[in-house]
Amino acid sequence: MPLKNFMTNPNLQPLVIIGGGPAGYTAAIYAARAGLSPVLYQGPQPGGQLTITGEVENYPGYPNGITGTAMMEDFRAQATRFGAVIKEGIVTKVDFSGYPHWLLLNNGAEVWAQSVIIAAGASAKWLGLPSEKKLYGKGVSACAVCDGFFFKNETVVVVGGGDTAAEESLYLSKLCKKVHLLVRKEAMRASKIMQERVFKQDNIQVWFDTAVQDIIGEEAVEAIQAIHVISQKTSTIAATGLFVAIGHQPNSAPFLPYLTVDNQGYIQVEAGKTATNIPGIFAAGDIQDPYYRQAVTAAGTGCMAALEAERFLHTPPDASFQKK
Repeated sequence: MPLKNFMTNPNLQPLVIIGGGPAGYTAAIYAARAGLSPVLYQGPQPGGQLTITGEVENYPGYPNGITGTAMMEDFRAQATRFGAVIKEGIVTKVDFSGYPHWLLLNNGAEVWAQSVIIAAGASAKWLGLPSEKKLYGKGVSACAVCDGFFFKNETVVVVGGGDTAAEESLYLSKLCKKVHLLVRKEAMRASKIMQERVFKQDNIQVWFDTAVQDIIGEEAVEAIQAIHVISQKTSTIAATGLFVAIGHQPNSAPFLPYLTVDNQGYIQVEAGKTATNIPGIFAAGDIQDPYYRQAVTAAGTGCMAALEAERFLHTPPDASFQKK
């Protein structure tokens, strides 16, 4: 089916991009410059997780730092400059069993696409405390690599018992004066080697059978109120930062009937590429990356996905793949 035939029907697009974070916007920039007329649906959180992050200082090109929201506005402006169409909308259901691909939006609108880039990201799992939401970006974080620098020589608390919590604690121990690691159970779930590294680090104190009861502070984190799960005794830990490391949930649910995912729900792609198990469907950013989860790596995979989609669009499937 030639590319030009897809331009005659407003509901039938050459390329649909799902997600408006670094991966989605970068894909839109590259695809628009290639003349693919991409349509991007921003999803429930335009700009992605960066919009609820404070200052971003580790993204190349911003020597003085920039807020996550402002950076995403720059990405969006660059995409629209080259002709990308940015729309509000959440993809709630898809049918990737045939061709072209069918998508249903939360407003009931139906869209057909010759190719799709899924860049819907992953959402951090939170403790669910009102104070956690109030102080997010004011001492509460879910990314030590992103925000650890702001707590240099200070005391922080990390919550979690898996490899992510261990990695966050070890990273912060190189920057912070003291790291308190709160593990809800009587043992860590982290791999043996990660546990050994944590216990060898002099400035990491591990609290077992301990959970966060509340976060103390009005304008910024001042202390963590911890509770011992068994005895129900409480302790107050003076700290300026709380890092929640209880995992991330990839936003892949609408695509699960069709796409191959790992045991955590992250979309699986070909090694060194962004192609999924369905021809014409590509995945970029945190929805396929349980390891790095950085804006710059997400943007890189967005570029890869756009280039792969461009090649796909110029060599579309034969008639045997068309939807009956």
